[in-house]
Amino acid sequence: MRWFAEHLGHGQEADFWAMCGLLHDLDFEKFPNEHCQKAPELLAEIGAEAELVHAVCSHAYGMGSEVKPEHEMEKVLFACDELTGLIGAAARMRPSKSTQDMELASLKKKFKDKKFAAGCSRDVIKQGAEMLGWELDKLLDLTLQAMRETEETVKTEMEKI
Repeated sequence: MRWFAEHLGHGQEADFWAMCGLLHDLDFEKFPNEHCQKAPELLAEIGAEAELVHAVCSHAYGMGSEVKPEHEMEKVLFACDELTGLIGAAARMRPSKSTQDMELASLKKKFKDKKFAAGCSRDVIKQGAEMLGWELDKLLDLTLQAMRETEETVKTEMEKI
């Protein structure tokens, strides 16, 4: 999300975009059947601003949440949530286990294969692209770029956990 903030001209809001990306699934593991319904309660415990609560809840619009993405950041989060899962699955299938050598054409082929990463909703990804006013290829390409450029940082941070 930080990458998108910087590349879409919202660099001054990059920390907020990143925070939304990090917290968007905060209730999923403990409350999978109440995803985005428990988030406001959990975020209230840390004194989160209403803007953060709205963003976190809007990423699951139509999938357990009736909070509609309104701002560009919320639309990016909605659009990329499922797509990053698909790209991550495609990367794990590659000999390199990385996005670094993944081409857009390869990603598009995986996207078209409904059996591949079947839990990643192609309809939600398409809806996200439409919300942003982007062609699907633009969303796929930008998200792949974001994951390529941040892959090493994410890997390093995950190793610290």
